[in-house]
Amino acid sequence: MDQQEDKLPEKSELGPALESATTESTGQVELIQLDPQAVRRDIGPFQIIALGFNIPNSWAGVATAFSTALTAGGPVSLIYGNFVITAMYGSAAVTLAELASVYPTAGGQYHFTSIMAPKRFNRSMSYVCGMIATVSWVICSASVASITSLCIAAIAEFYNGYKANSWQLFLISQALNVFALWYNLFLLKRTQWIHDAAFILTLSAFLTISIICLARGDKQPSSWVWTNFEPSSGWTPVVSFFTGLGTHAYMFGGLDAALHLAEETLDASKTVPKALMSTIGIGFVSGFIFSVAMTYCIPSLDIFANDPVPIYKLWRIASKSNTAGTVFLVVGIFIFTFILVATQQTTSRLLWALARDRGLVFSSHFARLSPKLGDIPVAALILDAGLIFLYYAVAVLAVIVIVMVVNWIVFARKHYQGPRIGIAL
Repeated sequence: MDQQEDKLPEKSELGPALESATTESTGQVELIQLDPQAVRRDIGPFQIIALGFNIPNSWAGVATAFSTALTAGGPVSLIYGNFVITAMYGSAAVTLAELASVYPTAGGQYHFTSIMAPKRFNRSMSYVCGMIATVSWVICSASVASITSLCIAAIAEFYNGYKANSWQLFLISQALNVFALWYNLFLLKRTQWIHDAAFILTLSAFLTISIICLARGDKQPSSWVWTNFEPSSGWTPVVSFFTGLGTHAYMFGGLDAALHLAEETLDASKTVPKALMSTIGIGFVSGFIFSVAMTYCIPSLDIFANDPVPIYKLWRIASKSNTAGTVFLVVGIFIFTFILVATQQTTSRLLWALARDRGLVFSSHFARLSPKLGDIPVAALILDAGLIFLYYAVAVLAVIVIVMVVNWIVFARKHYQGPRIGIAL
């Protein structure tokens, strides 16, 4: 990449450089300028809502981990956990939506932290928040690739009796990782409608699977579904119930996706908050209905033991058709692939924002945008794909902690300034 082909901000322009005006009479903060390095705004209101939901994809999240709740507490954990998690994430979403309506930046939470934290600590707190957010998004992408590879292997095992080895699952995951990188680099900007299509597909699949399983499957009595609490983890009932909430945490993993695409979104101060709240609303309704539908169709709690993809077995049993169950899982594989594309897109924008604020080593490279490919951060996308690879290849948490500390000591401590906000009264 050379400077003629790529947009590279000057050092003085790095950072959101937000300018705001405050009226003394109402105290209302109005955002009047976002970033001197303009990014092409080509994500419409419906697209950001679709993308914001596609990544958490609540019902699919429940499907991938529903056995955790069943093991921890049975049907009660699976069904009522929806309310607890929605209340928790809903509170976070309301706060993020309010902040995003004023400061719609790609940095999201770490920019908010820099703005609101005490001046003495805002740089370090903002940096830590940004790094934690980045790590969580890399792990999110890696987990999506891992789940997708398990689904592919489950079909091969069921029909051919072939059990994939760990290295084969790794190769499948990396093939998906490379595909998502390629799609983000060369196709996504020309096919933004893919998020809309994925949104329609996932809601259609949710309705179709729920209806078919309820219509064809043998159903448990309502008393078993709504009142049966069977903690089998060995912990106390309270601990078991909260352990089961791990299933529902998947419902809203990646809730902040819309934040990190704000600078590419039309009328971001209005549409990003709507996307956050829509994700909570649609997520709760679809996740709760799916949980209830699948619970009615469970023949017993012990048939899913040691099954890497228990939802596949349940779909075959509930639909009374191996073909139907397999079709459901294949659709799920397509949905997870769309999710992986979206998570890579989102993570790269967060990395780009950190680089723009001089929070990474070689920030000038990762802050570049490529006009030829639609103003996308090519280097940040490649870095994201490489981090996903490292997630599988090394003791990831130990390495990440070391990298964060070394990056702060060697580079960011001197150069990272956080977002610069100008308030005019």
